Amino acid sequence: MDNLEELRSSLLQRVEEASDLEALDTVRVQALGKKGEITQRMKTLGGLAPEERKEAGQAFNLIKQAVAEAIEIRKGTLHEAALEARLAEEKIDVSLPARPTTIGKMHPISQTLEELVAIFGEMGFSVAEGHHIEDDFHNFTALNIPPEHPARQELDTFYMPEKEDGSRPVLRTHTSPVQIRAMQNTTPPIRIIAPGRTFRADHDATHSPMFHQVEGLVIDEKTNMGHLKGVLIEFCRAFFGVKDLPLRFRPSYFPFTEPSAEVDIGCTRSGGQLKIGAGDDWLEILGSGMVHPKVLENCGIDSTKYQGFAFGIGIERLAMLKYGIPDLRTFYETDLRWMKHYGFLPMEMPSMVRGL
Repeated sequence: MDNLEELRSSLLQRVEEASDLEALDTVRVQALGKKGEITQRMKTLGGLAPEERKEAGQAFNLIKQAVAEAIEIRKGTLHEAALEARLAEEKIDVSLPARPTTIGKMHPISQTLEELVAIFGEMGFSVAEGHHIEDDFHNFTALNIPPEHPARQELDTFYMPEKEDGSRPVLRTHTSPVQIRAMQNTTPPIRIIAPGRTFRADHDATHSPMFHQVEGLVIDEKTNMGHLKGVLIEFCRAFFGVKDLPLRFRPSYFPFTEPSAEVDIGCTRSGGQLKIGAGDDWLEILGSGMVHPKVLENCGIDSTKYQGFAFGIGIERLAMLKYGIPDLRTFYETDLRWMKHYGFLPMEMPSMVRGL
């Protein structure tokens, strides 16, 4: 039982010298394990007298307690040191700039459509929508389009498979069926615009099999050609942002309007560039006219009491002219570089509240 103090000092020194948690655990096993030094020494207590055994047992317990406490303190120190080393090794430089984020943009067609709604909305027009797949009556017959008209031909129009009754649904070639349904289901006065997708079998730099139109319709008892001209002049000047934009109305022919007029806007092409505004040239922009009496009668409206006007505009065409987009096909190529160049930030979208 001699040299207990020497044993205590030796074990505490080894605990203090343990350089890592693995070495510390080795010291713990050597001191307190089943075959550890303290355990082996305590097995000799059985050969002592009762008084000496009691005194020696207390001494061993004090040594065990001191070593165990020293091990816990050293373990905490080594844990902290290991954590500090890990933090130093795995640190992140928070001063680095954030990774760049991509800001989405609105398509020019969406931008143009919202501009149209904002302008015509201020004039009292409401928005009407309709089906993409139509029947022959709403797409052709009700509009006074004769059977021999080129628009009815397979080369120009997308037809669906024939139904049991012999009829063939068609992908609408214009948004005029929305006007027909509005006249069938609404008692005048009517003042609507009908924006939406339309479909025709054509594809080149200025035509697409799927494109967008907006058509306008006004029906009441007193509307005349002068009102039509006033609405279109106000619209074109507001849309292109040219207060004195000259407009020209040329006589034309459409089966669904009488009289009919093509609308041109003033422009100049000097230097090989198109500039909208005052100039020595004209650019066709849309078609219009007074609603044909037969169209009114086909929709159940008394043509002797009511009259009105209609117009149709290609939304892509407006966007190309206003924003300098040279090729219609690029609208549908899903090129993010194109969108980055021609697109609009969401907060730049026009509305009835913000205007253009």
